[in-house]
Amino acid sequence: MPATTRTEHDLLGDREVPADAYYGVHTLRAVENFPITGTPISHYPDLVRALAEIKMAAARANHELGLLNAERADAIAAACREIRAGKLHDQFVVDVIQGGAGTSTNMNANEVIANLALEILGHRRGDYAHLHPNEHVNMSQSTNDVYPTALKLATYTGIFRLVEAMGHLRAAFQRKADEFRDILKMGRTQLQDAVPMTMGQEFSTYAVMLAEDEERLKEAALLIREINLGATAIGTGINAHPQYAALVCRRLAEISGVPVVTAPNLVEATQDCGSFVQLSGVLKRVAVKLSKTCNDLRLLSSGPRAGFGEINLPARQAGSSIMPGKVNPVIPEVVNQIAFEVIGNDMTVTFAAEAGQLQLNAFEPIIAHSLFKSITHLRQGCLVLADRCVDGITANRDHLEAGVRNSIGIVTALNPYIGYANASEVAAEAHRTGKGVAELVEARGLMTAAALAEVLRPEVLTQPRLLATAG
Repeated sequence: MPATTRTEHDLLGDREVPADAYYGVHTLRAVENFPITGTPISHYPDLVRALAEIKMAAARANHELGLLNAERADAIAAACREIRAGKLHDQFVVDVIQGGAGTSTNMNANEVIANLALEILGHRRGDYAHLHPNEHVNMSQSTNDVYPTALKLATYTGIFRLVEAMGHLRAAFQRKADEFRDILKMGRTQLQDAVPMTMGQEFSTYAVMLAEDEERLKEAALLIREINLGATAIGTGINAHPQYAALVCRRLAEISGVPVVTAPNLVEATQDCGSFVQLSGVLKRVAVKLSKTCNDLRLLSSGPRAGFGEINLPARQAGSSIMPGKVNPVIPEVVNQIAFEVIGNDMTVTFAAEAGQLQLNAFEPIIAHSLFKSITHLRQGCLVLADRCVDGITANRDHLEAGVRNSIGIVTALNPYIGYANASEVAAEAHRTGKGVAELVEARGLMTAAALAEVLRPEVLTQPRLLATAG
């Protein structure tokens, strides 16, 4: 019978590892030590691919510097190519939240790549005399430069996926802004009637807010490009060739397609999590503004009879197990919840970055988990909001027009013509009697019907204009 396990040795002694596993003893201990979330690092394929890209870049740089022979370098590179293509991601099994500043993640990558490379060379898994996880795959590296660099590569990729999704949502809002450009409605401040606007103006605001945050994310990505690969343990570059940091950065940029740059001070870069804090803050900004937008959509669609009832969201599912016919704004609601999570994730990143001590921050795994969740969930939220909600929104035109006609708020447009005191009296009487503002202004002899018709035209009410005395 073939053996079901193989024996591997580490600092703590011998352990039996499943014979068919590509990971080794270090990964096995990490799985036992950190049964925290039940979410393995393979849940974030961008991170796994980033680790493979770093190991490939390191193998190439070490070979060019004469530190790693061609046979081993080529085998490591070949293994990394397969992992980048999606092979063996199920072997990246350590929990995303772990002690050790990401050491378990780095060890997991080293072992899987080493064992796949051994097979490529025609050797058995675990036969580390021919190619070793630490001595060869991890050459010139430390977890302390590999892990944050992998996190930056993965988040950089995620940032631009999120930007693309935000652009998709922005386009959906802009289409609605164009569709609703001629619909007049009452704007509101503090939930009270304010002055007229078009629904197109209202929806264009949501598109503009998204466009602004797309740019803020791109700015955050510029900071994420700065890496500390070559710093090794604390930034001094111990055990690395003097030319290694610059060379491995060039190779990593070529392999990953990410325009990474080496930090000017590797000691500083190894302990500083400022770029992650910056990114998390921008993600929080995106979340806050998306949530505000969803609050508006829920409010504007409230009803259908006893609420604002200005717009209709597409019905997606039955809303109640007890109230027949009820339909809830479930898509904005789920995006609200994503936003709440992202805001909480930002607090986690903040505390984790602050808790770093001296030359290393040990809490980058929770930073990674928080950022990946925020980026992934915001991206999905934008896509769902665009496709399952915004694209299907309709406006209740008659109701909106009636709201403008009956609103006391249009008296503001008459201030320049009848004065604030007269306008206040008209507003109070309109509120008390239920009569229309235009009707009362004309009855008081403050303006003629023709002058009122001119001043209260939609195109006059919704944009700046030169004032002229009305007859």
